[in-house]
Amino acid sequence: MLKWSEVMRRARHGNPVAGRRVEKSDAQWRAELTPEQHHVTRAKGTERPFSSEMCGLFEAGRYLCTCCGEPLFDAEEKFESGSGWPSFTHPVQHDAIAYQLDLSHGMERVETQCSVCDAHLGHVFPDGPAPSGLRYCINALALRKSDAGEARATFGGGCFWCTEAVFEQLAGVSRVESGYAGGSTPDPSYQAVCSGQTGHAEVVQVTFDPSVVSYADLLRIHLSTHDPTTPNRQGADRGTQYRSIVLTHDDDQASVARQVLAEMAPLFDDPIVTEVRPLDSFYRAEDYHQDYYASNPNRPYCAAVITPKLQRFRARFGERLRAGATNTHAQS
Repeated sequence: MLKWSEVMRRARHGNPVAGRRVEKSDAQWRAELTPEQHHVTRAKGTERPFSSEMCGLFEAGRYLCTCCGEPLFDAEEKFESGSGWPSFTHPVQHDAIAYQLDLSHGMERVETQCSVCDAHLGHVFPDGPAPSGLRYCINALALRKSDAGEARATFGGGCFWCTEAVFEQLAGVSRVESGYAGGSTPDPSYQAVCSGQTGHAEVVQVTFDPSVVSYADLLRIHLSTHDPTTPNRQGADRGTQYRSIVLTHDDDQASVARQVLAEMAPLFDDPIVTEVRPLDSFYRAEDYHQDYYASNPNRPYCAAVITPKLQRFRARFGERLRAGATNTHAQS
């Protein structure tokens, strides 16, 4: 979770690169947005306080960027600030928001932008509630509410190339991102994580539809596709960054995780050592790590380690495969 010091560091020295970019001409934006939305998001305007009913809405769901649809905030982090604009304690991802110094009107403020399309959202201030201490003051016109029933899960079980390749095959999974979590170093690099000094593990964050695949089933698949009994090791990969870990997004996930670990414990000869803890921050790994197996199926590590893992996974969980998931890479 970002703190004010990290927000200021990014505002002054630069933001992480977003996983995707949406760039359009002003004419294209004008064709897609209402004049009011364009004024706020593309011309850095500000709507009148208390002009939107969104301030008083707290139903579950996600708030997406009006321009590009990128998830920015979750209703769970929304609070009544009394400011007249929708307010949040932190974004859904550490890199969802880009920060820029705003020196207009004789003040020094921190502007918030969508990291994917540079839409102006509003500003962030260091006077919010715990645990972040931040108040994201956002124009309602820059947001659209989504009540879609997607959820996220975060797991680690050795090299994230392997874990990612498994979950990308599952029905009900719409997105899998490799990254780092569980440690204390902000914005770690792959080299730093490999040193074992950051405390982070290599993990994947899975976006899924609970009506198709439950969180409990994701956990069962995760525990069945790596060895959860070997501390800080998966096969030849050794180090704390390869530990078995489940990072929960809420109390319900924590409860389900404990139940599933207890349920599956008798299936293993040795005790399960999987760490279960709340997710603090997820840091997306460098671009070359994303979809690694799909892009590099014939590289030695992929052919020797990931392909056999996927073959075993498909044989055991064939009924769980998404449409279009084939054995192409496994037969390469």
